[in-house]
Amino acid sequence: MTEIDVRTDSYVVDVPNGQPLALSWASVTDTGRKRQVNQDALIVDYPIFAVADGMGGHEAGEVASAAVIARLAERVASGETVDREAVENALRAAVADMLEQVGQSDLGTGTTVTGIVFGLSGADNDTPSWTVFNIGDSRVYRLLGDELVQVTLDHSVVQELISIGAITPDEAETHPHGNVITRAVGFSDEPLPDYTDVPAQDKARWLVCSDGLTKELTDFGLRHFLLQSPTPEDAVRSLVGAALENGGRDNVSAIVLDELLLPSA
Repeated sequence: MTEIDVRTDSYVVDVPNGQPLALSWASVTDTGRKRQVNQDALIVDYPIFAVADGMGGHEAGEVASAAVIARLAERVASGETVDREAVENALRAAVADMLEQVGQSDLGTGTTVTGIVFGLSGADNDTPSWTVFNIGDSRVYRLLGDELVQVTLDHSVVQELISIGAITPDEAETHPHGNVITRAVGFSDEPLPDYTDVPAQDKARWLVCSDGLTKELTDFGLRHFLLQSPTPEDAVRSLVGAALENGGRDNVSAIVLDELLLPSA
């Protein structure tokens, strides 16, 4: 079996007037079995955990995803709050970077991006919560107890067909337009993500992934490996390993993050 390069880390959030929140995570990005270049890129750096899946001819996709991740990383490095405005400003700057580095392309240059950002909300800024953001068909899932929920909604042709009842989710798995997305960072539209705010929750587990994972594993499979894995490292190894064994037709990227409330001092 292919050796999987896993990166792990952790962080303890000091929550005002509340219990400390321990975050632990692991991440993997792999070229897969069929592609020559990995056009996925990750940022796994508190408070932002995101995946970008590039597209375009030649090296364009790799440039696009790297530009988005680099601009998001700048926001983290600045030490300023990473909020919705910061995310959108980073994406706009990344689009300018793409045009400068690649220029106009017949195939287009773009990338999906999806992820979660930790922050403190509420009237007194003492309520730990997550902002989920998404453009494209990479996904964010949340496991709480034994229930796995897909938090993001794909921006894709097949998702639009599912939404109007033209096809079923099972039919979408083999639809000829399964790879066609309707929104991306770097195409003509303003890079404005969809957002969902989710309160932090003790013992919640998050999965952020590119479609290279969800092409190879059903939601049932994702849930199985997330439930059976005691640590985020075990989870990403199992998930990505299974995706590669199932064919690894695309680049495969996954971030798994656990939340755990600690006793107050």
